[in-house]
Order: sequence, then C-alpha cells, then structure tokens
Amino acid sequence: MSMEMEFIRVLPSPQSLMEDYPIKPKYKEIKLERDATIRNIFSGEDNRLALIIGPCSSDNEDAVVDYVSRLAKLQEKIKDKIFIVPRLYTNKPRTIGVGYKGMLHQPSPEGEEDMLEGIIAIRKLNVRVIEETGLTGAEEILYPEVFRYLSDLLCYAAVGARSSEDQLHRMIASGVGIPVGLKNPTSGDLSVMLNSVAAAQHSQKFLFRGWEVRTKGNAFAHSILRGYVDAAGNSLPNYHYETLNQVIKMYEERGLENPAIVVDTNHANSGKKYLEQIRIAKDIIHSRKLNPDINHIVKGLMIESYIEDGCQKVDGGVYGKSITDPCLGWEKTERLLLDLADML
Repeated sequence: MSMEMEFIRVLPSPQSLMEDYPIKPKYKEIKLERDATIRNIFSGEDNRLALIIGPCSSDNEDAVVDYVSRLAKLQEKIKDKIFIVPRLYTNKPRTIGVGYKGMLHQPSPEGEEDMLEGIIAIRKLNVRVIEETGLTGAEEILYPEVFRYLSDLLCYAAVGARSSEDQLHRMIASGVGIPVGLKNPTSGDLSVMLNSVAAAQHSQKFLFRGWEVRTKGNAFAHSILRGYVDAAGNSLPNYHYETLNQVIKMYEERGLENPAIVVDTNHANSGKKYLEQIRIAKDIIHSRKLNPDINHIVKGLMIESYIEDGCQKVDGGVYGKSITDPCLGWEKTERLLLDLADML
C-alpha cells in the first residue's frame, strides 16, 4: 500500500550543507565561548540574566542582521548584567498550517514554498549573524530534523507549547548539546511542562534521520512559562510571583538538575498585546528582588522585538516590521533593556 505523499526530492545532508556554507575557525571559537557562558548562566555560576530577544519570525535577512547588529552594540553597554541571545526563529508554527510559515518554507515571504532554498536561507542567515555581529542565536525546534542544519551555529533552543508534549521533541531536546527551554502547553498544565524537562534531561534512544541514535540527556533543559489559554479561549498569564513559587516547589519534588525558568513576556502572558512586554519584564525582575529563590531560578526572559513597532501584512513593505505577531520596536527595546540592566 503506497503512502499518499509525494516525495519531491532528496535534500542535502546537514553535513554537506555545513561544508557548502561553513563558518570560519574564529567564529567557531566565539560559538564555543557563548555556549559556555549560557551554560554557566543556567548552572548558576554566572548570575547575569539571559535575554532571548528578537523578531517573532525572521522574515528578511538584511533587516534581521541590521536588528542583531543593534543588539550587539547595546550588549556592550549592559554586558555586566545581561547576556543577549538574538531570537532567530525561521519557522512560524501555524495552528491550521496555512499562511506564512517562516523563512524555512518561504525564503521570500511572498514566494512559493521551497524547502531546499529554505534550508540554505536559514543557514546563510545564521552564518551572517555570527560573522557580522559576533552573536549566536536561538531557534525554535519546530521540526526536529531541521535543527541539525544549524547545530554548529546556535547557543539556545526552545520547544514550543504545542510541541513540548510530543515525545520526539522531548528526545531531540535531550541531545542538542545546548540549553533548551520547554514551554508549558497551551492548557497551562505545569506538570506536563516539568515532565518534558525530565524527559529531556534523561538519556534517550530513538530513530533520527534514518539512524538509531542515543543521547546523553540535557542537564540544561528547563521550563519556559508562556501563559496559557482557558476553555473559552481566553489568554491568561502565568508569570506572577505565585506561579514562579509553585514551579520552584515542583522542581524540588522532582529533583531535576539545574532548576531554571525563562519567562516569555509575550504570547498568552501578554495576550499578544506586545507593549505589555515592557511591564511584564519589569514585573518579573521585581519578583526576583522580593524572593531569593525566585531570583535564583528565573534565569532569563523572552521578548519579541524588531526594528519597527507592531506588525503588518506579508506584502506591507515596511522594513524591519513583523509580518507575524506584533513586536516591540527598536527605540522601546533599547529603553527597556537599559532599564532592566539598571534594575538588576
């Protein structure tokens, strides 16, 4: 019985794409240094705040590199307090799979889907970012197979709310070799989130890219609180002091390594009201100041930010303005990061 699936073409292996679009040795050193720093933040050896910040979806290579260049300059001013990881998300999850799905699918947002051009485009973007800014980025593991194409370039990964309950995503997270945040599911069930973290911290054996593989387990797998949606479809937050305390207790009960929380200031936490991210980020820093346990466990924030405030349609034509979820513009972003550094 044949599958009702058209096999279009064989794509290049991650190894061959890395050879075609390599990074120079000095940038490999930068990646290793940044990997070590972010591991130290999640282990508690480095007490800076990790800030995973950038566009909802990386839709335009030039605008994203321009944006990250601005972050790199700002990083110099706040490097004693904050460690910036640019958000270079090249896949856009779609609830019903329709609409712009990100650079991986459509290297040109108004063009046709082309996965070969897509894997090349996302690799070139990440190479350009490290070579032009000295920063290494974060990506969402939406499709487990895609991560390998970028694994020598990223210092942080996240597993989304709809993927963190999926067994394959949990097993991939156990073997990526960099800190991975697993979001709470859209239902808000915190025990499901902690189960995801536990699975990712354990050694796993599974099928991957035609191989039988084994992972060692990821000691830096951790929780991301992103808010949740109730039975009526209303967005509700879970970044408050009480929830942070609750997650601390759940970590203690499970005895997991390197207990850590990153708070996503957008999505259901803000009800997608992007300007609320400013208030929410400051609220979390305030909670850290009130309680040494929260201060210790909240290792970072996620913020959606780009060059221009808000969002536009795919064919809107405004440089540096999101074509997916609305983002904080650059001026507000710079002000917020300087304020956060002052508060820390």
